[in-house]
Amino acid sequence: MKKMEGELEAELKSRALRVTEAIEKLVPLEHPRPLYQASRHLVDAGGKRLRPAMLLLAGEAAGGDPSMLTPAAVSIELIHNFTLIHDDIMDNADVRRGRPSVHKLWGQSGAILAGDTLYSKAFQVLGLTQARTELLLGAMNMLSRTCTAICEGQWLDMEFESRERVSVEEYMEMIEKKTGVLYGAAAGMGALLAGASPEVVSAMDEFGRMTGMGFQLQDDVIDLVTPESVSGKRQGGDLAEAKKTLIMIHAFANGVEVPVFGERNAKPEQIGKSIAALERSGSIEYARSRAEEMVEKGKRALEVLPQSKARATLLQLADYMVKRSY
Repeated sequence: MKKMEGELEAELKSRALRVTEAIEKLVPLEHPRPLYQASRHLVDAGGKRLRPAMLLLAGEAAGGDPSMLTPAAVSIELIHNFTLIHDDIMDNADVRRGRPSVHKLWGQSGAILAGDTLYSKAFQVLGLTQARTELLLGAMNMLSRTCTAICEGQWLDMEFESRERVSVEEYMEMIEKKTGVLYGAAAGMGALLAGASPEVVSAMDEFGRMTGMGFQLQDDVIDLVTPESVSGKRQGGDLAEAKKTLIMIHAFANGVEVPVFGERNAKPEQIGKSIAALERSGSIEYARSRAEEMVEKGKRALEVLPQSKARATLLQLADYMVKRSY
């Protein structure tokens, strides 16, 4: 297992490095410099670059040349960071990736402009991908639909804040739109730009969406079980912010009392007791099992692809989505 994890880490790191180097060239610090510094603040903080790695691997698994798809991979990473900047504004989050959030350094207006810049740059950069015109137009259409779905998912997430209860089905719809679709676009665009058949493109989109949903469910678990020193985010932040995650939906349905839910000033020891109660109730394990279920469904979609190193790496990446601790 450790050897497999090491191989996956090396594969992801090589693609992350390629994307990072391309960002320097494709999104330079231009005039007005503070705007681009704000735009690249989170981008330059690193992150795992999982979405662009998925695009490159999907393109390779579908028979394409991953080196030709680097601009498309950068575009996916820019859209991801655009959503993070705006999420932090809406959540009034102080920290992201161990750094002060963009709006804390450049103000709310500056952060909105920084996010908008990444959004528009993403399509400009995508247009630099070396692919046939019809494939490039298809990828742009896929990415624009994805951005609309992300906004719908974010709206649902906001709407849930004012509601007493949310159903499992509603929550799963929200995370599919807010998180799953961007992973779906990453895998689908990689296959599409590689010239894959509609059947393969659809299967890759399914793979990305399902594993992306598993990723989000695991994120909900990580919020509770991983210390801030490891994750870079406040442990139990979802509890303090009254996020109606799948964990909380299960807990409420089973009569679990969580006194710190919605208490933004809750002390770490109070949050710790609530987390322990959620562990005892099986609510955290329930979310873990659903995450694994989604990933297994996604992995089955890859059966349309021939055996290859890239396909094997995608399967490893899918498993990583629900085994990671930060």
